[in-house]
Amino acid sequence: MISPTLMKTRISSARSVLARNISKAIVLVGLVSLSAFVVSSVEAQQRVSKRYPASKNVRVELRNISGTITVESWNRDEIKLSADLESPKANLSPRQTPDGFIVDVVGDNLGRSDIGNINFRLQVPINSSVDLETKRGNITVTNIHGGLVRAHVSLEGDITLTGINASQVFAQNLVGDVFFDGEFSRGGTYQFQSGKGNINIRIPANSAFNLVAAAPNKKIALGEFWNNGFKTMGDGRKVYGDVVDGRSKVVVTNFQGSITFIRR
Repeated sequence: MISPTLMKTRISSARSVLARNISKAIVLVGLVSLSAFVVSSVEAQQRVSKRYPASKNVRVELRNISGTITVESWNRDEIKLSADLESPKANLSPRQTPDGFIVDVVGDNLGRSDIGNINFRLQVPINSSVDLETKRGNITVTNIHGGLVRAHVSLEGDITLTGINASQVFAQNLVGDVFFDGEFSRGGTYQFQSGKGNINIRIPANSAFNLVAAAPNKKIALGEFWNNGFKTMGDGRKVYGDVVDGRSKVVVTNFQGSITFIRR
């Protein structure tokens, strides 16, 4: 017969073993759950990165559906495309033409409505022309000195253009801010438009341009570019006139926000 003392010792030992096994089971379940989370996160997003040879003045066209677009220059005669594709993964088939590089998410996914965001980053030669579109998402372009910079957000997203020296610049969104920091070239054309957001234009003090600016809420601030040659219409809803010799054409329209010129 087992003594009461020995019985208590064995019961205590059994409880300790059971407790250790339960702890191990909890840790194992936690590790399995963590592993499943990591795998699902990896599966939910795919990274694509590829390089393409390009001329110094290549034309880059990108049509996205939803997601950010970032374009910046570098000192190489090639294009580096990086993209993060969120689930459900879209088809992505970049292609080169004799004088250009095209990424058409819209055309590659016709008939599909279950596409996740694609966040693009493009590194291109500094003298490239870039033509960018998305329905929803921010567009950022930095240090491009080619013939054209076009950024169009058909629904919602900010547009930020910095270090730009192009003869044609077009920036348009429905909802979101527009910021331009660059130079107006002689004979160039510059158009900025927002349905609901603020438009800020930062240019050198010696800039020369012809301006037509319109804002129904009368929030137009030309700062130090204002001169007595400017005229107003609609009780301040529209301002037009020349700065210096008016050698470039600038049109700014904002339906529910401000227009501000900043001298640098």
